[in-house]
Amino acid sequence: MICELNIAGMACPNNVMLAPLAGYTNYPFRTMCMRLGAGLTFTEMVSAKGLAYRSEETKKLLLCGEESPKAAQIFGSDPAIMRAACESEDLAPFDLIDINMGCPMPKVVKNGDGSALMENFPLAEKVIAACAKSGKRISVKFRIGVDEAHKCAAEFARLCEGAGACMIEVPGRPRAKVYAGAPDFAEIAAAKNAVNIPVIANGGIWNGADMEKMLARTGADGVMIARAALYRPQVFADLAGWSAPSMRELFARQLAETRQFYGERFAVVFMRKMAAFYCKGAKGAAEYKRRLFAAQTTEEVAALADEIFGE
Repeated sequence: MICELNIAGMACPNNVMLAPLAGYTNYPFRTMCMRLGAGLTFTEMVSAKGLAYRSEETKKLLLCGEESPKAAQIFGSDPAIMRAACESEDLAPFDLIDINMGCPMPKVVKNGDGSALMENFPLAEKVIAACAKSGKRISVKFRIGVDEAHKCAAEFARLCEGAGACMIEVPGRPRAKVYAGAPDFAEIAAAKNAVNIPVIANGGIWNGADMEKMLARTGADGVMIARAALYRPQVFADLAGWSAPSMRELFARQLAETRQFYGERFAVVFMRKMAAFYCKGAKGAAEYKRRLFAAQTTEEVAALADEIFGE
């Protein structure tokens, strides 16, 4: 099931990917997942308008290093602005640009972005075609439809391929369900059967059995891991058949790198949040979380992490 994947000439060491996760997939988290076995990782979704306006906060989301291959995700609905973003120096280091057409969050949808584009096929096609004209590899992440009554994965997949996308990623739920319920294998399979580009399945993959079931039921070319990586990033090592460092080691390195690249305050706030994910289900987790969110320095966070994840 695990195999190399070629995306329009871009070689990925395997077909297990880290999904773009707003607020989480920063540079240290992405590199940790790659070290653990992820074949490709994506930045948080980045506003094309933010790049056009030269927003420094937006540009911070694109921090990257020498890791390869690497992908960035952008969102927007203005074809010209989206193409300009793809052609910008900010996105030059990335091997693949992914267009978010699946975000279900109301603040994104109300602006006509994310999954709102699935209600406007002509505009979605123009956005993809404009981005493809930049000369960059373009992929698209989209939902299977707006709701249960309006599923359209196969039709939208064909639109993406026809407009110039070289890969699609399909979360197996409609926008109305957000992250609830089981993925719709039939809709992902329909998308796979409709196109000749790689199709990556997303949704409900927490372990090897889930991955095998997803690939067997859909025929997809690979899988994308989202929430499972937040709770246990070692999932990538599990799927790749690798041994992984302890959570204590992983957390210490992630904390140090987050502080190095983003500073003390960001590292405190972000790593408190990550520690809360990592200790979910552990004995005394509620008390640990209370203490974590009271921590004010990385030293305090590190000391608590040693206590939580100590062996």
